[in-house]
Amino acid sequence: MGFSVGIVGLPNVGKSTLFKTLTKKEVDISNYPFCTIDPNVGIVKVPDARLEKLSVFSKSKKVVPTAIEFVDIAGLVKDAHKGEGLGNKFLANIREVDMIAHVVRGFEDGNIIHVSNKIDPKGDIEVINLELILADLETVKKMLSRAERDAKTGDKIAIIQKNLLTKYKNALEKGNMASSVTVEETEKEAARSISLLTNKPVLFVVNVNEGQKIDKDNFLPDIKNKIFVPIKFELDLAELPDEEAKEFRKEANMDKNISSLDELITRCYDLLGLITFLTTGEDETRAWTIKKDSTAPQAGRAIHTDFEQKFIRANVINWQKLLEAGSEASAVEKGLLRTEGKEYVVQDGDVIEFKI
Repeated sequence: MGFSVGIVGLPNVGKSTLFKTLTKKEVDISNYPFCTIDPNVGIVKVPDARLEKLSVFSKSKKVVPTAIEFVDIAGLVKDAHKGEGLGNKFLANIREVDMIAHVVRGFEDGNIIHVSNKIDPKGDIEVINLELILADLETVKKMLSRAERDAKTGDKIAIIQKNLLTKYKNALEKGNMASSVTVEETEKEAARSISLLTNKPVLFVVNVNEGQKIDKDNFLPDIKNKIFVPIKFELDLAELPDEEAKEFRKEANMDKNISSLDELITRCYDLLGLITFLTTGEDETRAWTIKKDSTAPQAGRAIHTDFEQKFIRANVINWQKLLEAGSEASAVEKGLLRTEGKEYVVQDGDVIEFKI
């Protein structure tokens, strides 16, 4: 089960530098627009402190974290929806990802070109959002034309699509994102099939300099899902051992001594609606990614389809309770290890043994 995050933004805001820092891949981060033409793709592990603790508990031979995919998509520009700056190609790349990490320039540097020749984070966001809205509007109009024809035949699915597409069209024409539309329960399946750019989850990544004085509460106050990352600084620290990196963060008066990249990855994971369940034993301790609200058989599919199709039951315990019990036998004795059936909804941090 793969989940992907598209890194987007205007040219020269730090997208490829962020991608390189996250994935440790050597990509072109030259100081000119459109240095990324074809999207770079990299797999990034999801940080999870529980894995190491469980591996020590189980004396595991190896630890396998879960991961998400990051895609470095070339810079969008004004009129991208008309094909400007290879816009059609780049918009197609965005359609293929599950969520968007929108990089916004929040630092001053006269040596790095800004496509608009001024630092204006709010304006930059509006440029990108408008291009996504206009691209979606074009898509919706084409789909609505077909849905209206099919709805005249009395096709119930077409009628639902037509009504939802009309709501999307009205919102987009007012300059609002598709995500602002209220989707009724009966329309949810249609919404998934329509798959609009402005319906994707978005995390705004504000690229700042290390130690930059910034009022985070009042910086882009209307935007809830945002994170401040000194991308170039994190790239430099990525080359250092962990302890040295922590020291440099302290010297730079950073808010915390952990990587803001780890927080970024975790935020993306959460916005994608994902949780992690765990398996542990002498051979390995492993993290598995599933969608929130997955049942036990659905979770088992992450390991192998047999675990869903031939599911009988699952032995489940919270990872922390397992550690506190000291052993699996002790967990059983204390009644902490539960047997769950097909209806059980898996929780983040569950340690599970499937029975088929």
